[in-house]
Amino acid sequence: MTLPIGVLALQGDFREHAAALDRIGVSSLKVRTLQELESVSALIIPGGESTVIHKLSVAYGLFQPIKAKIKAGLPIFGTCAGLIMLSDEIIDGISGQETFGGLDVTVQRNAFGHQLDSFEVDLDFEGITDGQVHAAFIRAPLITRVGAAASVVAQLPNGGVVGVQQENLLGISFHPEVTGEDRIHALFAKLAKV
Repeated sequence: MTLPIGVLALQGDFREHAAALDRIGVSSLKVRTLQELESVSALIIPGGESTVIHKLSVAYGLFQPIKAKIKAGLPIFGTCAGLIMLSDEIIDGISGQETFGGLDVTVQRNAFGHQLDSFEVDLDFEGITDGQVHAAFIRAPLITRVGAAASVVAQLPNGGVVGVQQENLLGISFHPEVTGEDRIHALFAKLAKV
């Protein structure tokens, strides 16, 4: 039996990710404990507030175990704040902010401005061939440097990088889970061999 895909459920829109997995017929498990982390085949780190996700993952004893899981090859998908948490380097982070790391990228927090500057756009996405994906950007980060180990999978019309993949890590700046865009979750499930 295949283990479920975990959704880190400390803060942010983890319920929407679980619903997206449900819609594509993939079982999910909300992860708040080390035991739950050990019970999943892959992990989604949702959008929310990266500084809060960092603090809560430390408080719940999950920060170092997730870092170790990334190094051990656990497939992980990060959206918005989740992308920030997967990045090796942050621009405009708060003092003392740490990430799980793993993606050879630099990410600028809140690169598009505040909540009022949110926008939606249709984008090409590497690996999805049946039309563009509908992307919602909400206080979104921008990938400002893509290292040699990572590959670009999505860009804005102006060339700004908003999606990368590095082996079995996938990070995007936007929120497919809030627009009903389930094809990226399906792509991740395939990447995770679920």
